[in-house]
Amino acid sequence: MQDMPSNKRIASWAMGVIHLLFPERAALGFPNVEAVQHAFEEAEAELLELLLKTKACSHCDNHRVSKEFFMDLPKIYETMHTDAQAIMNGDPAARSLREVIRTYPGFMAICVYRMAHQLWKAGIPLIPRILTEYAHSKTGIDIHPGARIGEYLYIDHGTGLVIGETCIIGDHVKLYQGVTLGALSVEKSMTDTQRHPIIEDHVIIYAGATILGGKTVIGHHSVIGGNVWLTSSIEPYTTVYHQPNSKFVYAEGDS
Repeated sequence: MQDMPSNKRIASWAMGVIHLLFPERAALGFPNVEAVQHAFEEAEAELLELLLKTKACSHCDNHRVSKEFFMDLPKIYETMHTDAQAIMNGDPAARSLREVIRTYPGFMAICVYRMAHQLWKAGIPLIPRILTEYAHSKTGIDIHPGARIGEYLYIDHGTGLVIGETCIIGDHVKLYQGVTLGALSVEKSMTDTQRHPIIEDHVIIYAGATILGGKTVIGHHSVIGGNVWLTSSIEPYTTVYHQPNSKFVYAEGDS
């Protein structure tokens, strides 16, 4: 279909919205409040056009979806800001929020995910996946739009990070590069089941760790060391790591 918008245009819309929310990313300038309001109105109109032209959802009220998305955008922005603050608070190399917002790939990937997830919750297919795959291609960070992620998500470096569709992540979670939050099985019959792990609040998962399975719960305030492989739950306040000179994983409760 000639009118079908390209993936590039859909991604461009999303990045345009992110630039409106964080104008320092694009050095945007507006002469007055009315100009800012007009820019957001244009972005809302473009989202409606994209929804109509993709024809991804025949039963959706696209006018309602686009309007409600922008009504919810202030809350989405607030959550994005917690993510930037988490990176700023957690990374000694970060000198300012402006640096985090402009340069950190983890922050960009989270922002795109936050927008895609909002559309996913509204029942919109296709577009959310296009958005998160765009972020994946740019950052190496693969977050499925169906994942449920709390506030203050900290992603450091992030290359090779994978977060599956049914993963649930709490608040103040730190994830490093190469972490996989995946499924034990990829059978098609499991489409509507909890396949990916639950990560509770204040958990740190270091580089290369793999946590699999829908019944796997990582208790709050736990620390998962680098290259650990987990397919079973652990209690809160637990540290898990590879014991030196051993092929086994050693788990120790801190409380």
